[in-house]
Amino acid sequence: MKFAITYSNGEVFQHFGQTREFKVFDSETKESMIVGSGEYSHGGLATLLQEIGVSALICGGIGDGARRMLNGNGIKVYSGNKGNVDEIAEAFMSDKLDENNVSTCHHDHECHCH
Repeated sequence: MKFAITYSNGEVFQHFGQTREFKVFDSETKESMIVGSGEYSHGGLATLLQEIGVSALICGGIGDGARRMLNGNGIKVYSGNKGNVDEIAEAFMSDKLDENNVSTCHHDHECHCH
């Protein structure tokens, strides 16, 4: 299973729609890689993650629209996380993270929600 974590300088990036990098993990091989988001934002990020075979996203803040797009692409969302990406990945692979359905951004915009 592949999963992605919003990434910035080794920490969980806190605004999904403005993510410039993801750290993508393969839970079977235990390998990981950094994937740039390029020109994608918000809805396009859901497509990017689906194209690279991700089935779960771990992030900080995320809005309802992005959550719906990710879920519509078959990607489970684990939001409200912060801290070291590798430690969060280890917790996820140990079944210690709960799927969180609470959106932390509630309006349409180009903001810097945390």
